[in-house]
Amino acid sequence: DLSCYGRREYRTPNIDGLAASGARFLQAYANSSVCSATRTALITGRYQYRLAVGLEEPIASPARKAGLPAVHPTLPSLLKKAGYGTTLIGKWHLGYLPDYSPLKSGYDHFWGFQGGALDYFSHKANPSAATDDLWDDSAKVHEAGYLTNLLGDRAVKVIGDYTKSKQPFFLSLHFNAPHWPWEGPEDEAESRRIKSLFDFDGGSLKTYGRMVTQLDVQVGRVLKALDSNGIAKDTIVIFTSDNGGERFSDTWPFTGKKLDLLEGGLRIPAIARWPGHIKPRSTTDQVAITMDWVPTLLAAAGGEADPAYPLDGMNLLPALTQNAAPVSRKLYWRYRYNGQRATRDGDMKWLKINDNT
Repeated sequence: DLSCYGRREYRTPNIDGLAASGARFLQAYANSSVCSATRTALITGRYQYRLAVGLEEPIASPARKAGLPAVHPTLPSLLKKAGYGTTLIGKWHLGYLPDYSPLKSGYDHFWGFQGGALDYFSHKANPSAATDDLWDDSAKVHEAGYLTNLLGDRAVKVIGDYTKSKQPFFLSLHFNAPHWPWEGPEDEAESRRIKSLFDFDGGSLKTYGRMVTQLDVQVGRVLKALDSNGIAKDTIVIFTSDNGGERFSDTWPFTGKKLDLLEGGLRIPAIARWPGHIKPRSTTDQVAITMDWVPTLLAAAGGEADPAYPLDGMNLLPALTQNAAPVSRKLYWRYRYNGQRATRDGDMKWLKINDNT
């Protein structure tokens, strides 16, 4: 859904600019075709199937009592040991209070929402909820505005705060856009109309385009904040996604969308910028997957994995910074709905849906 990957109906100039100043992956995958499972891999650097929470596809509600165990090492907890400040802004969706939270899993600070989706204006997880699902650390907060913009506001502030403190930092900025409900920045009336966030039949291509382009605006603000604080040259920036597209996405030339282990449900954008290390306007055919970012960022930051929890991901720095030849890989996926299983081995893929292969 980014113009640097071929979207035709609108432009994403800020994300395109990020790609132009760094490297764009041509064969990047999500660890799952849904969010919670992929986020488990993103924060642990391991196949999500190793943890019970990774088998939640996704976590349906607080009643499931599922979440990321606080004892498990994470990318933020490992970077903290290397001296980094750690902040999560936006979506968590790896377990609910009081048992689970970003603050229990390595983040110093959290500003965002616990669940899988929010209304962009009311900030409620469902229209009948009594209060917002917006949190500042462990306290509920209320703040008016379009959620995509609020997350951008907070990210700009956090970048400024860390720059003033002179502490190196890791910022996980988890925008929810363009996740349903289908609400662009001018659609507050639509927010008051809908009776359920699961508005699968709502929206339009035009609304979806406004959601993506507003996301692009906020990415531009974040990049500008790095520039204005004088730290852009010393900052690695990664843009990626937690699953393939849905409803209004253009996944051409692939078939399938979110919830599918077809390529359209797993292929994602992945862009990395590190001035002076990653060649601008470059692309790589290295097959990459979400869990690779933990070993990659630990290597860049001088951190170390916990030997009791060996990583399944691969360090992507040779591909990004040394133009290393692509390494052949064997990757695995499963998704319980329709009995889906998939493997990619080198340039071959095996796919099973129900009893069909």
